[in-house]
Amino acid sequence: MAEGTRINKFLSEAGVCSRREADRQIEAGNVMIDGIKAETGSRVLPGQQVFFLGRPVSRENEKILIAVHKPKGIVCTAEKKEKDNIVDFVHYPKRIYPVGRLDKDSSGLILMTNQGEIVNKMMRAGNMHEREYLVTVNKALTDSFLRGMAGGVPLVELGVVTRKCSVEKIGKKKFKIVLTQGYNRQIRRMCEYFDYRVEELERVRIMNILLGDLKEGSYRHVTGKEYETLLELIAHSDNMPVIPKKERKDGRKSKN
Repeated sequence: MAEGTRINKFLSEAGVCSRREADRQIEAGNVMIDGIKAETGSRVLPGQQVFFLGRPVSRENEKILIAVHKPKGIVCTAEKKEKDNIVDFVHYPKRIYPVGRLDKDSSGLILMTNQGEIVNKMMRAGNMHEREYLVTVNKALTDSFLRGMAGGVPLVELGVVTRKCSVEKIGKKKFKIVLTQGYNRQIRRMCEYFDYRVEELERVRIMNILLGDLKEGSYRHVTGKEYETLLELIAHSDNMPVIPKKERKDGRKSKN
């Protein structure tokens, strides 16, 4: 039985890059193991030092990414002044923070991590990464409502029109919507524009990561396969920091 960990797997598990990208960098001569250029299939033994693009890599610097089933009432902030903040609610033994937000009145999937670069790549609207929601409203759905939601909705108070999106009816008062943006209370505002009120809102997917049957109030670690696919999806995404929108004098938020 072979000893050690394959170098591409080692780099992926350390959160450096996907296995595919690791293979490309190995072929380019950019990965070293104890001062020797790694080859495809090289293995890392305990105690060996790995360098990627000239920088040391260690799995001791744990890259954390967990999926949380947030219940209603919990606020997606690390701010300790908020008594219902999600960091205290999850009570993870190491420092982590939420990836984006899910409003207090909504439930479902929220990711938490200690990796700032992943957060930036996942959350920028310009990167077009999908988030899927199940929504129940207060009255029967109409074809015009579904078309309107999918076609782009003016959010006057924010001074924007939402991006076209996928909307699918799945019940008399329930629909599925897939967004690639994340304006504050966006789905609720969109529904209100058509004189509908959201009664239940649950996020069930962020990119390739599914809520599945994760029990409300609990969390799980994102699997190796999920993490690998996520790294592939964000490989070419912009990782500039997400800058909060500035407040205008009239109270609205300006567009970045």
